[in-house]
Amino acid sequence: MPAPYETAIGSWTRKSTFFWAAVGATVGLANLWQFPYLAGQHGGGLFILLYLACLLLVTLPVMVTEAALGRHSRHGIVLALDGYIRGARCSRWWMFAGRLSVIAAFLVLSYTAVFGSIALAYVFYGALGVFTEARPSDATAVLADLVSDTRDYKVFMAWHLFFLVLVVWVSVQGVVKGLERVFRALVPASLLLLLGLFALAGWHGRLNGAVSVILDFRAENVGFDSLKAALFHAFFTLGLGMGVWSIFGAYTPAGVKLKRSVLAIVLMDTLVAILAGVLIYATAASAGGFDGERGFSLLFVSLPVSLASLPGSQFIIAAAFLLVVLVVWTTSLALLEPVVGWFREWTGAPRGWSVFIMGALVWLAGLGTLLSFSVWAEMRLAGGTVFRWLELITGGLLIPLVAILIALFTGWCLTRSLSFSILGNTPWLFSRIWFWVMRVVLPTVAAFIGVSYTLHSLDNLCDNHQEEVSWCRQVDPVASGEKAPNQDDILYHSA
Repeated sequence: MPAPYETAIGSWTRKSTFFWAAVGATVGLANLWQFPYLAGQHGGGLFILLYLACLLLVTLPVMVTEAALGRHSRHGIVLALDGYIRGARCSRWWMFAGRLSVIAAFLVLSYTAVFGSIALAYVFYGALGVFTEARPSDATAVLADLVSDTRDYKVFMAWHLFFLVLVVWVSVQGVVKGLERVFRALVPASLLLLLGLFALAGWHGRLNGAVSVILDFRAENVGFDSLKAALFHAFFTLGLGMGVWSIFGAYTPAGVKLKRSVLAIVLMDTLVAILAGVLIYATAASAGGFDGERGFSLLFVSLPVSLASLPGSQFIIAAAFLLVVLVVWTTSLALLEPVVGWFREWTGAPRGWSVFIMGALVWLAGLGTLLSFSVWAEMRLAGGTVFRWLELITGGLLIPLVAILIALFTGWCLTRSLSFSILGNTPWLFSRIWFWVMRVVLPTVAAFIGVSYTLHSLDNLCDNHQEEVSWCRQVDPVASGEKAPNQDDILYHSA
Protein backbone atom coordinates (compact mmCIF):
# COMPACT_ATOMS: atom_id res chain seq x y z
CA MET A 1 0.00 0.00 0.00
CA PRO A 2 1.42 3.44 -0.88
CA ALA A 3 1.94 5.90 1.92
CA PRO A 4 -0.82 8.54 2.27
CA TYR A 5 1.52 11.29 1.13
CA GLU A 6 2.81 9.49 -1.97
CA THR A 7 2.68 11.54 -5.16
CA ALA A 8 2.20 10.34 -8.71
CA ILE A 9 5.91 10.78 -9.39
CA GLY A 10 7.37 9.55 -6.09
CA SER A 11 7.94 10.31 -2.41
CA TRP A 12 10.58 9.97 0.27
CA THR A 13 10.03 7.10 2.69
CA ARG A 14 11.91 8.66 5.63
CA LYS A 15 11.34 12.02 7.24
CA SER A 16 15.04 12.90 7.44
CA THR A 17 15.56 12.46 3.69
CA PHE A 18 14.38 16.01 2.99
CA PHE A 19 17.22 17.32 5.16
CA TRP A 20 19.93 15.20 3.53
CA ALA A 21 18.66 15.85 0.01
CA ALA A 22 18.44 19.59 0.64
CA VAL A 23 21.95 19.70 2.13
CA GLY A 24 23.17 17.90 -0.97
CA ALA A 25 21.47 20.54 -3.12
CA THR A 26 22.80 23.56 -1.19
CA VAL A 27 26.37 22.53 -0.40
CA GLY A 28 28.03 23.13 -3.74
CA LEU A 29 31.09 24.44 -5.51
CA ALA A 30 30.39 27.96 -4.31
CA ASN A 31 31.26 26.80 -0.78
CA LEU A 32 34.63 25.59 -2.02
CA TRP A 33 35.82 28.11 -4.59
CA GLN A 34 33.90 31.29 -3.74
CA PHE A 35 33.34 31.48 0.02
CA PRO A 36 37.06 31.45 1.09
CA TYR A 37 37.76 34.43 -1.16
CA LEU A 38 34.70 36.38 0.02
CA ALA A 39 35.33 35.78 3.72
CA GLY A 40 39.02 36.64 3.35
CA GLN A 41 38.30 39.88 1.47
CA HIS A 42 35.28 41.16 3.38
CA GLY A 43 36.00 41.04 7.07
CA GLY A 44 36.15 37.36 8.01
CA GLY A 45 33.69 36.68 10.81
CA LEU A 46 31.76 39.88 10.12
CA PHE A 47 31.17 38.72 6.55
CA ILE A 48 29.88 35.39 7.88
CA LEU A 49 27.41 37.25 10.10
CA LEU A 50 26.27 39.34 7.12
CA TYR A 51 25.93 36.19 5.04
CA LEU A 52 23.91 34.43 7.73
CA ALA A 53 21.65 37.48 8.13
CA CYS A 54 20.99 37.52 4.38
CA LEU A 55 20.20 33.81 4.47
CA LEU A 56 17.73 34.16 7.34
CA LEU A 57 16.03 37.40 6.29
CA VAL A 58 15.94 37.09 2.50
CA THR A 59 16.58 33.62 1.14
CA LEU A 60 15.06 31.47 3.91
CA PRO A 61 11.53 32.86 3.31
CA VAL A 62 11.65 32.03 -0.41
CA MET A 63 13.09 28.57 0.33
CA VAL A 64 10.20 27.91 2.70
CA THR A 65 7.74 29.22 0.12
CA GLU A 66 8.99 27.02 -2.72
CA ALA A 67 9.06 23.92 -0.50
CA ALA A 68 5.61 24.69 0.94
CA LEU A 69 4.12 25.18 -2.53
CA GLY A 70 5.36 21.74 -3.49
CA ARG A 71 4.29 19.95 -0.34
CA HIS A 72 0.84 21.55 -0.20
CA SER A 73 0.12 20.62 -3.84
CA ARG A 74 2.16 17.38 -4.03
CA HIS A 75 3.44 18.40 -7.46
CA GLY A 76 6.48 19.94 -9.08
CA ILE A 77 6.57 23.70 -9.47
CA VAL A 78 4.78 23.87 -12.87
CA LEU A 79 1.78 21.72 -11.98
CA ALA A 80 1.68 23.21 -8.47
CA LEU A 81 1.34 26.74 -9.84
CA ASP A 82 -1.26 25.53 -12.33
CA GLY A 83 -3.43 24.28 -9.47
CA TYR A 84 -3.05 27.46 -7.43
CA ILE A 85 -3.75 29.65 -10.46
CA ARG A 86 -6.97 27.76 -11.17
CA GLY A 87 -8.05 27.86 -7.55
CA ALA A 88 -7.35 31.58 -7.09
CA ARG A 89 -8.46 32.46 -10.63
CA CYS A 90 -5.22 34.30 -11.35
CA SER A 91 -3.85 35.09 -14.76
CA ARG A 92 -2.34 32.16 -16.66
CA TRP A 93 0.74 34.33 -17.23
CA TRP A 94 1.90 33.28 -13.75
CA MET A 95 2.65 29.85 -15.24
CA PHE A 96 5.83 31.33 -16.67
CA ALA A 97 7.32 31.28 -13.17
CA GLY A 98 7.22 27.48 -13.12
CA ARG A 99 8.33 27.00 -16.71
CA LEU A 100 11.24 29.41 -16.38
CA SER A 101 12.38 27.66 -13.18
CA VAL A 102 12.60 24.33 -15.05
CA ILE A 103 14.59 26.01 -17.85
CA ALA A 104 16.92 27.56 -15.25
CA ALA A 105 17.52 24.18 -13.58
CA PHE A 106 18.23 22.59 -16.95
CA LEU A 107 20.74 25.26 -18.01
CA VAL A 108 22.54 25.41 -14.67
CA LEU A 109 22.80 21.60 -14.66
CA SER A 110 24.24 21.67 -18.18
CA TYR A 111 27.34 23.59 -17.10
CA THR A 112 27.51 22.24 -13.54
CA ALA A 113 28.04 18.78 -15.04
CA VAL A 114 31.00 20.14 -16.99
CA PHE A 115 32.67 21.26 -13.76
CA GLY A 116 31.87 17.87 -12.23
CA SER A 117 33.62 16.13 -15.12
CA ILE A 118 36.80 18.13 -14.48
CA ALA A 119 36.73 17.13 -10.80
CA LEU A 120 36.12 13.50 -11.78
CA ALA A 121 39.14 13.54 -14.07
CA TYR A 122 41.23 15.05 -11.26
CA VAL A 123 40.38 12.15 -8.94
CA PHE A 124 42.13 9.82 -11.38
CA TYR A 125 44.91 12.30 -12.13
CA GLY A 126 45.64 12.58 -8.43
CA ALA A 127 45.59 8.82 -7.85
CA LEU A 128 47.93 8.26 -10.81
CA GLY A 129 50.47 10.78 -9.50
CA VAL A 130 50.03 13.41 -12.21
CA PHE A 131 50.43 16.18 -9.63
CA THR A 132 53.37 14.68 -7.72
CA GLU A 133 55.81 17.53 -7.01
CA ALA A 134 53.83 19.71 -9.41
CA ARG A 135 54.51 23.41 -9.69
CA PRO A 136 51.84 26.01 -10.56
CA SER A 137 52.92 25.95 -14.21
CA ASP A 138 52.59 22.15 -14.27
CA ALA A 139 49.09 22.21 -12.76
CA THR A 140 48.05 24.96 -15.16
CA ALA A 141 49.28 22.84 -18.07
CA VAL A 142 47.29 19.83 -16.83
CA LEU A 143 44.11 21.90 -16.63
CA ALA A 144 44.74 23.46 -20.04
CA ASP A 145 45.41 20.07 -21.65
CA LEU A 146 42.11 18.73 -20.32
CA VAL A 147 39.87 21.75 -20.83
CA SER A 148 41.36 23.97 -23.54
CA ASP A 149 43.28 21.70 -25.91
CA THR A 150 41.56 22.06 -29.29
CA ARG A 151 43.11 18.81 -30.52
CA ASP A 152 42.09 16.49 -27.69
CA TYR A 153 38.75 17.98 -26.70
CA LYS A 154 37.11 14.58 -27.19
CA VAL A 155 38.84 13.40 -24.02
CA PHE A 156 37.06 16.18 -22.12
CA MET A 157 33.81 15.12 -23.79
CA ALA A 158 34.36 11.57 -22.55
CA TRP A 159 34.82 12.73 -18.94
CA HIS A 160 31.69 14.87 -19.32
CA LEU A 161 29.72 11.84 -20.52
CA PHE A 162 31.17 9.71 -17.70
CA PHE A 163 29.99 12.17 -15.06
CA LEU A 164 26.49 12.46 -16.52
CA VAL A 165 26.21 8.67 -16.69
CA LEU A 166 26.76 8.64 -12.91
CA VAL A 167 23.96 11.20 -12.48
CA VAL A 168 21.55 9.38 -14.79
CA TRP A 169 22.41 5.98 -13.27
CA VAL A 170 21.21 7.13 -9.85
CA SER A 171 18.19 9.07 -11.05
CA VAL A 172 16.85 6.30 -13.29
CA GLN A 173 16.53 3.98 -10.29
CA GLY A 174 13.75 6.11 -8.85
CA VAL A 175 13.01 8.46 -6.00
CA VAL A 176 13.46 5.88 -3.24
CA LYS A 177 15.91 3.30 -4.58
CA GLY A 178 17.98 5.91 -6.37
CA LEU A 179 17.79 9.44 -4.98
CA GLU A 180 16.84 8.73 -1.39
CA ARG A 181 19.48 6.04 -0.90
CA VAL A 182 22.21 8.07 -2.56
CA PHE A 183 21.44 11.33 -0.75
CA ARG A 184 21.36 9.52 2.59
CA ALA A 185 24.71 7.87 1.81
CA LEU A 186 26.70 10.43 -0.19
CA VAL A 187 25.88 13.59 1.77
CA PRO A 188 27.02 12.22 5.16
CA ALA A 189 30.02 10.61 3.40
CA SER A 190 31.04 13.94 1.88
CA LEU A 191 30.72 15.67 5.26
CA LEU A 192 32.88 12.98 6.89
CA LEU A 193 35.44 13.31 4.09
CA LEU A 194 35.50 17.08 4.62
CA LEU A 195 36.13 16.58 8.34
CA GLY A 196 38.84 14.04 7.56
CA LEU A 197 40.66 16.46 5.24
CA PHE A 198 40.21 19.22 7.83
CA ALA A 199 41.83 17.02 10.48
CA LEU A 200 44.64 16.12 8.09
CA ALA A 201 45.31 19.80 7.41
CA GLY A 202 45.47 20.40 11.16
CA TRP A 203 47.80 17.43 11.63
CA HIS A 204 50.25 18.91 9.13
CA GLY A 205 49.98 22.38 10.69
CA ARG A 206 48.21 23.92 7.74
CA LEU A 207 45.41 25.57 9.71
CA ASN A 208 47.75 28.15 11.22
CA GLY A 209 46.44 31.56 10.33
CA ALA A 210 43.54 30.31 8.22
CA VAL A 211 41.08 30.24 11.12
CA SER A 212 41.85 33.85 11.96
CA VAL A 213 41.56 34.95 8.32
CA ILE A 214 38.14 33.35 7.94
CA LEU A 215 36.69 33.93 11.44
CA ASP A 216 38.33 37.02 12.95
CA PHE A 217 36.23 40.20 12.91
CA ARG A 218 37.90 42.83 10.72
CA ALA A 219 35.62 45.83 10.63
CA GLU A 220 38.02 47.81 8.41
CA ASN A 221 37.31 45.40 5.52
CA VAL A 222 33.53 45.64 5.76
CA GLY A 223 31.48 48.03 3.66
CA PHE A 224 28.58 48.14 1.26
CA ASP A 225 30.46 45.84 -1.10
CA SER A 226 30.64 43.27 1.71
CA LEU A 227 26.89 43.37 2.23
CA LYS A 228 26.35 43.09 -1.49
CA ALA A 229 28.71 40.12 -1.79
CA ALA A 230 27.00 38.39 1.16
CA LEU A 231 23.60 38.98 -0.41
CA PHE A 232 24.67 37.64 -3.80
CA HIS A 233 26.29 34.56 -2.27
CA ALA A 234 23.26 33.85 -0.07
CA PHE A 235 20.90 34.22 -3.02
CA PHE A 236 22.74 32.03 -5.50
CA THR A 237 24.22 29.31 -3.30
CA LEU A 238 20.94 27.73 -2.14
CA GLY A 239 19.42 26.66 -5.45
CA LEU A 240 16.53 29.12 -5.44
CA GLY A 241 14.36 29.72 -8.48
CA MET A 242 15.00 26.33 -10.10
CA GLY A 243 12.15 24.18 -8.79
CA VAL A 244 14.39 22.07 -6.56
CA TRP A 245 12.66 23.01 -3.33
CA SER A 246 9.20 22.49 -4.78
CA ILE A 247 9.91 18.95 -5.97
CA PHE A 248 11.66 18.07 -2.69
CA GLY A 249 8.71 19.52 -0.79
CA ALA A 250 6.32 17.40 -2.87
CA TYR A 251 8.29 14.26 -1.97
CA THR A 252 8.36 15.09 1.77
CA PRO A 253 6.12 13.24 4.26
CA ALA A 254 3.46 15.30 6.00
CA GLY A 255 5.05 14.82 9.42
CA VAL A 256 8.21 16.71 8.53
CA LYS A 257 8.48 20.14 10.16
CA LEU A 258 9.36 21.94 6.97
CA LYS A 259 10.35 25.33 8.37
CA ARG A 260 12.59 23.83 11.06
CA SER A 261 14.20 21.61 8.44
CA VAL A 262 14.90 24.57 6.17
CA LEU A 263 16.43 26.50 9.07
CA ALA A 264 18.64 23.50 9.90
CA ILE A 265 19.69 23.29 6.25
CA VAL A 266 20.65 26.97 6.17
CA LEU A 267 22.74 26.59 9.32
CA MET A 268 24.38 23.41 7.98
CA ASP A 269 25.24 25.15 4.71
CA THR A 270 26.86 27.98 6.68
CA LEU A 271 28.84 25.56 8.86
CA VAL A 272 30.09 23.63 5.84
CA ALA A 273 31.03 26.89 4.11
CA ILE A 274 33.09 27.92 7.15
CA LEU A 275 34.86 24.54 7.40
CA ALA A 276 35.50 24.43 3.66
CA GLY A 277 36.64 28.05 3.68
CA VAL A 278 39.21 27.42 6.41
CA LEU A 279 40.36 24.20 4.73
CA ILE A 280 40.72 25.65 1.23
CA TYR A 281 42.34 28.86 2.45
CA ALA A 282 44.78 26.99 4.71
CA THR A 283 45.71 24.50 2.02
CA ALA A 284 46.14 26.96 -0.85
CA ALA A 285 47.84 29.65 1.25
CA SER A 286 50.41 27.17 2.59
CA ALA A 287 51.95 27.00 -0.89
CA GLY A 288 51.75 30.75 -1.36
CA GLY A 289 49.04 30.25 -3.92
CA PHE A 290 46.17 32.11 -2.33
CA ASP A 291 46.17 35.74 -3.35
CA GLY A 292 42.59 36.71 -3.99
CA GLU A 293 42.00 33.54 -6.00
CA ARG A 294 38.69 31.84 -6.60
CA GLY A 295 37.10 29.64 -9.21
CA PHE A 296 39.11 27.43 -11.55
CA SER A 297 42.54 28.69 -10.53
CA LEU A 298 41.92 28.11 -6.83
CA LEU A 299 40.38 24.66 -7.07
CA PHE A 300 42.18 23.12 -10.03
CA VAL A 301 45.61 24.78 -9.82
CA SER A 302 46.46 26.04 -6.33
CA LEU A 303 44.82 23.17 -4.44
CA PRO A 304 46.64 20.24 -6.15
CA VAL A 305 49.94 22.14 -6.09
CA SER A 306 49.68 22.80 -2.36
CA LEU A 307 48.76 19.17 -1.62
CA ALA A 308 51.51 17.74 -3.82
CA SER A 309 54.18 18.26 -1.16
CA LEU A 310 52.43 16.16 1.50
CA PRO A 311 53.37 12.53 2.19
CA GLY A 312 51.01 10.27 0.27
CA SER A 313 49.96 13.19 -1.89
CA GLN A 314 48.49 10.89 -4.54
CA PHE A 315 45.83 9.62 -2.14
CA ILE A 316 45.25 13.00 -0.54
CA ILE A 317 44.69 14.77 -3.87
CA ALA A 318 42.42 11.96 -5.03
CA ALA A 319 40.43 12.22 -1.77
CA ALA A 320 40.16 16.02 -2.06
CA PHE A 321 38.75 15.84 -5.56
CA LEU A 322 36.55 12.91 -4.62
CA LEU A 323 34.96 15.34 -2.15
CA VAL A 324 34.44 17.81 -5.00
CA VAL A 325 32.88 15.07 -7.14
CA LEU A 326 30.49 14.07 -4.34
CA VAL A 327 29.47 17.71 -3.88
CA VAL A 328 28.78 18.26 -7.60
CA TRP A 329 27.18 14.82 -7.98
CA THR A 330 24.54 15.45 -5.31
CA THR A 331 23.93 18.96 -6.61
CA SER A 332 23.46 17.64 -10.14
CA LEU A 333 20.98 15.02 -8.92
CA ALA A 334 19.00 17.78 -7.21
CA LEU A 335 19.02 19.96 -10.35
CA LEU A 336 17.94 17.09 -12.60
CA GLU A 337 14.94 16.16 -10.46
CA PRO A 338 12.67 19.19 -11.16
CA VAL A 339 13.37 18.74 -14.88
CA VAL A 340 12.51 15.03 -14.79
CA GLY A 341 9.49 15.67 -12.55
CA TRP A 342 8.15 18.30 -14.93
CA PHE A 343 8.63 16.01 -17.95
CA ARG A 344 6.85 13.13 -16.23
CA GLU A 345 3.92 15.27 -15.13
CA TRP A 346 3.66 16.86 -18.57
CA THR A 347 3.90 13.70 -20.67
CA GLY A 348 3.06 10.84 -18.29
CA ALA A 349 6.23 9.07 -19.48
CA PRO A 350 7.84 6.38 -17.29
CA ARG A 351 10.68 7.57 -15.10
CA GLY A 352 13.34 5.58 -16.95
CA TRP A 353 12.58 7.16 -20.30
CA SER A 354 12.16 10.61 -18.74
CA VAL A 355 15.57 10.48 -17.07
CA PHE A 356 17.25 9.13 -20.20
CA ILE A 357 15.73 11.80 -22.47
CA MET A 358 16.45 14.69 -20.11
CA GLY A 359 19.96 13.37 -19.38
CA ALA A 360 20.73 13.20 -23.10
CA LEU A 361 19.48 16.76 -23.62
CA VAL A 362 21.57 17.99 -20.67
CA TRP A 363 24.64 16.34 -22.19
CA LEU A 364 24.00 18.02 -25.55
CA ALA A 365 23.42 21.41 -23.92
CA GLY A 366 26.56 20.95 -21.83
CA LEU A 367 28.64 20.63 -24.99
CA GLY A 368 28.09 24.36 -25.50
CA THR A 369 29.90 25.08 -22.24
CA LEU A 370 32.51 22.37 -22.76
CA LEU A 371 33.47 23.54 -26.24
CA SER A 372 33.48 27.19 -25.09
CA PHE A 373 36.82 26.45 -23.43
CA SER A 374 38.39 24.90 -26.55
CA VAL A 375 37.25 24.76 -30.17
CA TRP A 376 34.52 27.37 -29.69
CA ALA A 377 36.64 29.69 -27.55
CA GLU A 378 36.97 32.20 -30.39
CA MET A 379 33.29 31.97 -31.41
CA ARG A 380 31.78 34.90 -29.54
CA LEU A 381 28.47 36.67 -29.62
CA ALA A 382 28.92 40.30 -28.52
CA GLY A 383 32.17 39.33 -26.81
CA GLY A 384 30.85 36.34 -24.88
CA THR A 385 31.22 32.59 -25.39
CA VAL A 386 28.28 30.20 -25.12
CA PHE A 387 29.20 29.52 -21.51
CA ARG A 388 29.38 33.21 -20.61
CA TRP A 389 25.93 33.87 -22.07
CA LEU A 390 24.43 30.82 -20.35
CA GLU A 391 25.85 32.10 -17.07
CA LEU A 392 24.51 35.59 -17.67
CA ILE A 393 21.04 34.41 -18.71
CA THR A 394 20.61 32.10 -15.72
CA GLY A 395 22.26 34.28 -13.06
CA GLY A 396 21.18 37.67 -14.28
CA LEU A 397 17.73 36.91 -15.68
CA LEU A 398 16.07 33.54 -15.07
CA ILE A 399 16.83 32.84 -11.41
CA PRO A 400 16.08 36.38 -10.12
CA LEU A 401 12.99 36.61 -12.34
CA VAL A 402 11.58 33.31 -11.03
CA ALA A 403 12.19 34.43 -7.44
CA ILE A 404 10.38 37.72 -8.14
CA LEU A 405 7.42 36.00 -9.79
CA ILE A 406 7.00 33.41 -7.02
CA ALA A 407 7.22 36.13 -4.36
CA LEU A 408 4.67 38.35 -6.12
CA PHE A 409 2.38 35.42 -6.84
CA THR A 410 2.38 34.28 -3.22
CA GLY A 411 2.14 37.74 -1.72
CA TRP A 412 -0.28 39.46 -4.09
CA CYS A 413 -2.13 36.96 -6.28
CA LEU A 414 -3.13 34.37 -3.71
CA THR A 415 -5.45 35.35 -0.88
CA ARG A 416 -3.88 35.81 2.55
CA SER A 417 -5.76 32.84 3.92
CA LEU A 418 -4.51 30.57 1.13
CA SER A 419 -0.95 31.85 1.47
CA PHE A 420 -0.95 31.18 5.22
CA SER A 421 -2.59 27.81 4.62
CA ILE A 422 0.21 26.85 2.23
CA LEU A 423 2.79 28.05 4.75
CA GLY A 424 1.26 25.86 7.47
CA ASN A 425 1.23 26.28 11.25
CA THR A 426 3.62 29.09 12.02
CA PRO A 427 4.16 31.55 14.87
CA TRP A 428 2.24 34.77 14.26
CA LEU A 429 5.37 36.97 14.05
CA PHE A 430 7.17 34.69 11.59
CA SER A 431 4.14 34.42 9.31
CA ARG A 432 3.74 38.23 9.17
CA ILE A 433 7.44 38.76 8.48
CA TRP A 434 7.34 36.05 5.81
CA PHE A 435 4.28 37.62 4.17
CA TRP A 436 5.80 41.09 3.83
CA VAL A 437 9.19 39.74 2.78
CA MET A 438 7.45 37.93 -0.08
CA ARG A 439 5.35 40.98 -0.94
CA VAL A 440 7.97 43.71 -0.84
CA VAL A 441 11.47 42.78 0.29
CA LEU A 442 12.25 39.77 -1.88
CA PRO A 443 11.02 41.22 -5.21
CA THR A 444 13.08 44.35 -4.58
CA VAL A 445 16.21 42.43 -3.56
CA ALA A 446 15.92 39.90 -6.40
CA ALA A 447 15.48 42.70 -8.94
CA PHE A 448 18.56 44.47 -7.54
CA ILE A 449 20.58 41.23 -7.74
CA GLY A 450 19.45 40.47 -11.28
CA VAL A 451 20.18 43.96 -12.60
CA SER A 452 23.53 44.18 -10.77
CA TYR A 453 24.64 40.76 -11.92
CA THR A 454 23.70 41.51 -15.53
CA LEU A 455 25.46 44.89 -15.59
CA HIS A 456 28.57 43.42 -13.99
CA SER A 457 28.66 40.61 -16.53
CA LEU A 458 28.18 42.98 -19.46
CA ASP A 459 30.84 45.29 -18.07
CA ASN A 460 33.18 42.31 -17.79
CA LEU A 461 32.58 41.47 -21.45
CA CYS A 462 33.40 45.06 -22.35
CA ASP A 463 36.61 45.04 -20.33
CA ASN A 464 37.86 41.91 -22.09
CA HIS A 465 36.52 42.44 -25.59
CA GLN A 466 35.84 46.15 -26.05
CA GLU A 467 36.91 46.11 -29.66
CA GLU A 468 34.35 43.39 -30.48
CA VAL A 469 31.31 44.89 -28.78
CA SER A 470 29.83 48.02 -30.32
CA TRP A 471 27.51 48.82 -27.41
CA CYS A 472 30.13 48.60 -24.66
CA ARG A 473 30.35 52.36 -24.12
CA GLN A 474 26.62 52.39 -23.33
CA VAL A 475 27.00 49.98 -20.40
CA ASP A 476 27.80 51.77 -17.16
CA PRO A 477 29.47 49.70 -14.45
CA VAL A 478 27.54 49.35 -11.23
CA ALA A 479 29.21 51.23 -8.40
CA SER A 480 30.94 48.35 -6.67
CA GLY A 481 34.40 47.06 -5.96
CA GLU A 482 33.44 43.54 -7.09
CA LYS A 483 33.76 42.56 -10.69
CA ALA A 484 31.53 39.86 -12.11
CA PRO A 485 33.27 36.50 -12.23
CA ASN A 486 35.01 35.84 -15.49
CA GLN A 487 35.38 32.51 -17.18
CA ASP A 488 38.01 31.40 -14.68
CA ASP A 489 36.42 33.15 -11.74
CA ILE A 490 33.24 31.28 -11.50
CA LEU A 491 29.60 31.67 -10.72
CA TYR A 492 27.82 32.16 -7.50
CA HIS A 493 25.07 29.81 -8.54
CA SER A 494 26.99 26.99 -10.20
CA ALA A 495 26.37 24.02 -8.02
